[in-house]
Amino acid sequence: MTAATLLTELLPATAHSAEAFSDMPDLDLFPAEEAVVAHAVDKRRREFATVRHCARRALAAIGRPPAPLLPGERGAPGWPPGVVGSMTHCDGYRAAAIAEQSTLASLGIDAEPHAPLVEGILEAVSLPGERTHLASLSHHHPGRHWDRLLFSAKESVYKTWFPLTHRWLGFEEAEITFAPEDGTFRARLLTTPAGHPLHTLQGRWCIRRNLALTTLTHPA
Repeated sequence: MTAATLLTELLPATAHSAEAFSDMPDLDLFPAEEAVVAHAVDKRRREFATVRHCARRALAAIGRPPAPLLPGERGAPGWPPGVVGSMTHCDGYRAAAIAEQSTLASLGIDAEPHAPLVEGILEAVSLPGERTHLASLSHHHPGRHWDRLLFSAKESVYKTWFPLTHRWLGFEEAEITFAPEDGTFRARLLTTPAGHPLHTLQGRWCIRRNLALTTLTHPA
């Protein structure tokens, strides 16, 4: 069993997570993983290794042995057969979450610094109705950077969506609505690929240790 993480309260009991608040020196990678970051700068290699160390700790909680975790289609991490999962990293935080595919069909996690988005980003990643929603949230629930939470929520939506559909999802193809009272959000999907009748996804969010954290799961 893994120790509690910042994500524990945001995930169902069937999911396991592990985290790190700094990069760990001298972590071993599998040869295939080493090849992925062979020409990467040191910072990229360290975050790549640390987040995979987190993933292997989470996998150990369900009895899975260490295995290479390689980026696949559109960069999505490849997981052992029968496992679904997600990774995230930002300044000062690395985390991974996994679950048996028999309990969850897909999951997504994202962590961002709890700070305003750079000017111009919100307009690029949000719908007009979402910006109206965020303005209302900022007025009635100040002290939270709702623009950053929106960005994080859309990242978690995509990380959940892609393994189910193997299709790109643009920022404008999911509409996010936050419930500030209970730390949940709803993603209304504005596109439905053939064979995947996904219309809405439910997620959770919180702010801890100056991080904006979101998670989203889809049941098996």
